[in-house]
Amino acid sequence: MTRRKIAIEKIENVAARQVAFSKRRKGLFKKAMELSTLCDAEIALFVFSASGKLFDYSSTSMRQVIERRNLYSDVNLAKSCQPSQELQVEGEYFKLNKELRDKTLEVRRLNGEELQDLSLKDLRKLEDLLSRSLHRISKAKVEVFEQEINILQKKEIKSMEENERLDQAQWFEHEQGQALDTSLTMRLLFP
Repeated sequence: MTRRKIAIEKIENVAARQVAFSKRRKGLFKKAMELSTLCDAEIALFVFSASGKLFDYSSTSMRQVIERRNLYSDVNLAKSCQPSQELQVEGEYFKLNKELRDKTLEVRRLNGEELQDLSLKDLRKLEDLLSRSLHRISKAKVEVFEQEINILQKKEIKSMEENERLDQAQWFEHEQGQALDTSLTMRLLFP
C-alpha cells in the first residue's frame, strides 16, 4: 500500500481526527527530540488536544526554556536593538556551563575514566599529553630535591663553621687554663 496525499483540512470524522492527532503528535515529539539531540538545541513543545488535554516535551527544564523565551520576547527586543544585559549574562552562563562540562570530562579522561568513546587518535593524544605532564612533574620533583640538597649543604657548612669556632674557643680556654695552672704552680714554688 502506498502513501497518498491528503488535503490539509479539518478531518470531519471524530475518531479519524483523534487517531491522526495521536500519530502526528507522537511524530512531532519525535522530531523535536531528534532536533534537540542532533543540534544541541533547547526545545519546549506544548500541544493542547481538542478536548483541552495538555501534552508537552522539553529537551531540558521546561521552566528554563520558558524563561529563556521570555527574555527574547517582543517587548524586550522593542526596548533595545542591542542584546540586553540579562541575555549577555545568560549567554555567558551557558557558555561557561558548557566549558565546565567539557573541562570536567577532560579531567575525568586524564584520570582514565570515560575513555570508551575516544578514537585511537584521541587516545594517542591523551597518552602524549600525560607523558609530557609526567616529564614536567619529574623535572619539578628533581628541582625540589636539588633545592633541598642545597639547603642541607648550606646547613652543613654552617654547622661545620660553628663546630670549628667552638673547637677554637675550647682550645683557647684549655690553653689559658694551662697557662693559669703554670702561673699558680710558679707562685707556689716561688713565693
